[in-house]
Amino acid sequence: MVDHSKTASATQSLNTLAEVSTPMLTTSHGYRNASDLLALRVSQAPSQVAFEVRDSGAPVSGPWRGVTTAEFDTQVRALAKGLIATGVTPGAAVAIMSATNYEWAVAEMACWYAGAVIVPLYDTAAAAQVDAIVDDAHVVLGLAGDAEQAAKLRHALSGRARTTLGVWLMTADPGHDLDALADAGRDLAEEVVDERRGLADLDSVATIVYTSGTTGAPKGALLTHRNFVHQVLNVAAAYREVIYEGGSTIIFLPLAHVLARGLQLVCLANGMRIAHLSSPKDVVPALGVLRPTFLVVVPRVLQKVLAAATASAQRKGLGRVWRSAQRTAIAWATHLEHLQDDPTARPSRGLALRHRLYDRLFFARVRTLFGGRVDYLLSGAAALEADLCRFFWGAGLPVVEGYGLTETTAPLTGNLPTDIRPGSVGVPLPGTTVRISADGEVLARGAGVFAGYYRAGDNTDAFVDGFFRTGDLGELDDRGRLRLFGRCKDVVVTSGGKTVAPGPWENWVEQDPLIAHAVLVGEAQPYLSAVLLLDPEELHTWAQHPGNSDKVPVPAPDGSIIELTSARLRARLEATVRAANAHFSRAEQAQRFVLAVADLSEASGLLTPTMKLKRGELLARAKAVIDGLYAGR
Repeated sequence: MVDHSKTASATQSLNTLAEVSTPMLTTSHGYRNASDLLALRVSQAPSQVAFEVRDSGAPVSGPWRGVTTAEFDTQVRALAKGLIATGVTPGAAVAIMSATNYEWAVAEMACWYAGAVIVPLYDTAAAAQVDAIVDDAHVVLGLAGDAEQAAKLRHALSGRARTTLGVWLMTADPGHDLDALADAGRDLAEEVVDERRGLADLDSVATIVYTSGTTGAPKGALLTHRNFVHQVLNVAAAYREVIYEGGSTIIFLPLAHVLARGLQLVCLANGMRIAHLSSPKDVVPALGVLRPTFLVVVPRVLQKVLAAATASAQRKGLGRVWRSAQRTAIAWATHLEHLQDDPTARPSRGLALRHRLYDRLFFARVRTLFGGRVDYLLSGAAALEADLCRFFWGAGLPVVEGYGLTETTAPLTGNLPTDIRPGSVGVPLPGTTVRISADGEVLARGAGVFAGYYRAGDNTDAFVDGFFRTGDLGELDDRGRLRLFGRCKDVVVTSGGKTVAPGPWENWVEQDPLIAHAVLVGEAQPYLSAVLLLDPEELHTWAQHPGNSDKVPVPAPDGSIIELTSARLRARLEATVRAANAHFSRAEQAQRFVLAVADLSEASGLLTPTMKLKRGELLARAKAVIDGLYAGR
C-alpha cells in the first residue's frame, strides 16, 4: 500500500497543500484495449462464476444462477458477430438505453469486441434528450431495454439523414431482440471477431458519455480505452481489501453512469461476482440472498437506513437507548480513526463495554440488513456527512468515501480502507495529480482524465495548464486529502460582499431524512435563507404519525414548487436548521427558510438522471417563494 503522505509533491501553505500527486501502482502495458480485461480473465479463470442472474419476472429471492466467465465471453462474442454482420463498422457509435441488467453488461463488451464506440443513455431519458444525443454522437444502431426505450431510439434514428442499422431489444421480441441480432452473425468466423476486437488501441475512444447537466446542456465526454484500463488496474491495486477474487457485489446504480460501468469492469477483471438490480427498492430484500462483500451506495441510502433504524427503535420504546448506541458508534469510529495514526491507542473501558453491548443489541442487526458479509461500503456521487460515516464505521460497516466525475472516468480521489477520514474524500487515486487553483477550484490531471469533449467548443474553458477544471471547490490538507465545499457556480455572494459556498450547510441539513434537498439562497441579499425540498416518502410517513394530521399536498407532475405552511412540520424542522446553523458563522447561516414539495422524479426536470438537483432550475421555479423570504425586510 502506498504511503500517500510521503508521495505528495506540493507547495505547502499553513496546513494545506496546493497540489498533490500519487504515483501509479501498475501500468496498462500489455493491454491493447479495454476488451482485454475480459479476454485475459477468460484465459485465467474460464469456469469461475462472474455474474449471478435471474430469469425475467423472477423475484429478487431467486433463484439466481451463475454465469461463468467463459459463458459470458461466448455470449459477448455471439452478439459481437451479430453487430458486425448487421453493418456496425470500427469506430461506429452504438447507443445502449436500458435499466441496469445483465444484458447491459453483455451489450457493452460486445460493442467493444465489434470495435464500436458506446453511447450510454439513461433509461429514464426524455425523447428530446434521446433525439439530441443520438444526433450529436452520430449513433448508427440502438440497443434498448424495453419497448418504450426502443420507440424513443427508433424515433431518434428515423430523423437521421445517414443510414442507420435499426434498434434491438434486450427483452424477448422475435426478430428484433438480442437473440435475433446474434443469430445474424452465426456464420461469421471467430477470427473476424478477434481481428475486430484488436483494432482499437488504448488511445481510441471507447465511449461518449453525456454529462447529466446540472449547470447546463449535456456535453459528450470522450473516454478512451486507456482511461478505463488505467482505472480498473489501479483501483484494484489500491483497494485489495475491497476488490479480491471470490468477493461479490450488487450493482443497482444506472449503468449509463460511468461509475457503475467502471465498477463492473473492476469486478469482472478481478474475479468478483456481479448481480444486477434495476430498482433500488429491490436491493434490501436481495441483500440477504446475494450477501455481497461490498456495495457502492450514495449517502441518501445510508441516511434512509439510519432513519429506518431510528424509527424502528422508537416504535419499540428504545429511542433513548438507540441514541446512546449512535453516540457510541460515532465515538468508536473516532477511536478507530486515531488507531490509524497511533496503533497503540486504546479506547476507554466504558466505551469498549458500551460498544460490545450495543453491537449485540443493534449493530449486528444493521450488518445483517446488508447481508452479513459486507466488508466495506463505498460512497460517492454526493457529500457524506462525517458523523454518518462514523456511525456506520462504528457499527462495523466501514464507509470508504470517494470523489470523481464523468470526465475523470469516475474515481479521482478516495479514502483508503486503511486510512478512512470522515469529512474527506481522500487522496488522489494512483496516477493522478490534484491541484487547487488560486480561486479554490479542484483541478485534475492523470491517466483517468478524459480526452476532452466531443464538441470542440465545449473544451474552451475545460482545461487550464493541462489540468481539467472540475468546477468543484475544495482544499487539500497537509496529508494530501481533499475536502469539498460545493460547486464553483453555486457560490452565493451577499449584499455585504460575503462569499459563501453553500455545500457544507446544505449537506449538514440534508442529514435529516425529511429533507431531500436543501438550497441556500441569498445572492445580493443581506442574509442567507434556505429552500428545503422535502422527501415525499418520508413526508408521507411523518404525516401518518399521531398528531401530525396536517394534509400533505401531492406534488404536481410539472415540477412546480408548492410551499408548505404546516406549523407542526415547521417546528419539527426548525430544530434541524438551528442545529445546522450552530456549526457555521452567522454570515453562513440560514436566517429564514421555507418548506416546499415538488415532483422529484427525473421527468419533472428538477433532477438529473443521477438524482442531483438542478440548482438553476430550482431557483427559477421557486423565484416567487424565494422573493417571499426577503419581502418587507
